[in-house]
Amino acid sequence: MTMYQRVLLVDPSTGFYKTRKYGFDRYFGPVDLGVHLTTEYRSLNFGVGIFAGSILPGSNRLIVTGFSPCWQGYYISSMGGAGLVFDNLGINMLSLVGKAPVPSVLYLNRDHGEEIEVEVVPLDVETVWKAGRTGAYALTDKVYEMFGTRYQNDPRILVTGPAAMRTDMGGIMSVPINKGKISFVDTWAGRGGFGSAMVRDHGIVAIIYGGTMVDEDFRDSKVADEWFRNKYNLRLAQKDLETTGKYRYDEKVGTGGTFGVNYATVGAKVLAFNYRTIFWTEEERKNLHQNFIVDHYLRQFNEETIAARQQATCGEPCVAVCKKMNGIYKKDYEPYQTMGPLCGIFDQRAAEKLNHHCDAMGFDAISAGGVLAWLMDLLDEKLLQREEVGVTRVPRWDISDFAIVNDSMHNAELGCELIDAILERRGILDFREGVRKWSRFHSHAKGAALHDRMVYIAFSRRGWMVPNQYWVPGVLAPMAIMGKYYMIYSHDFIPPRTLGRMCADRMKKELILDNLGVCRFHRGWAEEMLPDVMGSLYDCKERFLRAIEVLASRLNSRNSPIFLESERDIDYLYTFLKRKKEIDTVSHPDLSLWLDKFDRDRLEAARDFWYETLKGIDESLREFF
Repeated sequence: MTMYQRVLLVDPSTGFYKTRKYGFDRYFGPVDLGVHLTTEYRSLNFGVGIFAGSILPGSNRLIVTGFSPCWQGYYISSMGGAGLVFDNLGINMLSLVGKAPVPSVLYLNRDHGEEIEVEVVPLDVETVWKAGRTGAYALTDKVYEMFGTRYQNDPRILVTGPAAMRTDMGGIMSVPINKGKISFVDTWAGRGGFGSAMVRDHGIVAIIYGGTMVDEDFRDSKVADEWFRNKYNLRLAQKDLETTGKYRYDEKVGTGGTFGVNYATVGAKVLAFNYRTIFWTEEERKNLHQNFIVDHYLRQFNEETIAARQQATCGEPCVAVCKKMNGIYKKDYEPYQTMGPLCGIFDQRAAEKLNHHCDAMGFDAISAGGVLAWLMDLLDEKLLQREEVGVTRVPRWDISDFAIVNDSMHNAELGCELIDAILERRGILDFREGVRKWSRFHSHAKGAALHDRMVYIAFSRRGWMVPNQYWVPGVLAPMAIMGKYYMIYSHDFIPPRTLGRMCADRMKKELILDNLGVCRFHRGWAEEMLPDVMGSLYDCKERFLRAIEVLASRLNSRNSPIFLESERDIDYLYTFLKRKKEIDTVSHPDLSLWLDKFDRDRLEAARDFWYETLKGIDESLREFF
């Protein structure tokens, strides 16, 4: 078994490369090693865990680490399935340490012998992005056309879109390729804007990789089954089937996948019209959920995707089959939430149109959706004029006379116009340095705080992140990395100091998964079993867990949280607390105390709540020796 990680460092400015080895004495996976390399070289790193290619389910995630252009700090993003082909290169990590002088494709191939073939090939990417399927999809087709025949086995391609060149929220997309056929099941390392880092900091618009290297991956099913029987009295496959039920099909709610289960159960916690629903009554939100989502948006999904069994995996063998499709469209909850109800869209055809255009242009879909909903809100409130942002219409958000199909499509078409306006920098739109800096400048010019209508987490001087789409305080927690699930998103009221401690503990559990390249959809067994597996195979359980503590502390030491900047952030928290008091027959005694504080002075109460959460985080992630 491998007791070290092999890193291929490539300088795109020259094409020079070298390989280095890092032992398990300090680094165990793509996160702790990636953070070290980012500190050392300001590199962008793509890595797999040591179980890539093994029989452990979900173990083939590709983990991306680096300095995030939008968050303005260390960040970790991941992509399903893309690690399976990466493992065939015979390395654990690729690290980009320079910048190509012109937009280029990085070609990596290990089909012929011990050496990896490395080429940096210039490409007129602007022309490619405008051709064929456009954007990231067109770039996938072009790169495969250029290099696909060089591989013995199907390669994998990482691509970017125009958003990576022109904003700080460009993602990285990849799709599985099977027997030469490029699928429609796109997978993303979206959060953190690493597509923007790849293009703007390193000059690489796409990476194609593959090979035939065969590692000594763990494949002893008898040993694995013994571990699982001892822990759960189930075989590995049985336990994995049990814990991934939500992502496949949940019989209790009659649907499956993140889209189906979340929308079936969200009820009056629904978020729509740029979070304006947080100000509605419980009954109004229930009616919206029933009439617009259950009876239409979710019904379409269940009929077209669930009943038709249009589902796939991210590219690795997996019982979760979490990629829920409708033809060429993949349906995940958060993109179809931010570019769905949050933008005033409740129809699948309209949501498909906007999501597909956003994906083709290469945006992190969650960030882009939050920004679009905010811009629509500003247009609706007449704080922005159509001419200022280069669009031809304003949103139709009047709920009293809302035509689900027609008005949803109208809002989707406005969303597409706004995407094009952002990319073309029409009027006053210019998000190269992020929406916070843009808002500061234009708020001063307009005499109104434009960002007060946006829900986002602020970090450092200009870092920002659209939160995960759950109406809970945890999504605004002052953690070192946000926008992922390094926090608690429970719908219960949790006192803020306790919430901070719980977020810190959740971060450490998620780091176990990410540092071993394992999908969090398998967390029901993985986060408690994997340290034992490290002990069984490498005799390093305690050292591994200590390394996770050190890693969490190291990330927290660079935490630069900014108190809730926008009015709607504070409203988001306040209305959550008020709703909990209204609907809970028996509530936590601290809830009334906090509501009293908010009723007296909402700004001061929000500040106290935020700082108490931060204290809980720091208490759990203080310097670890």
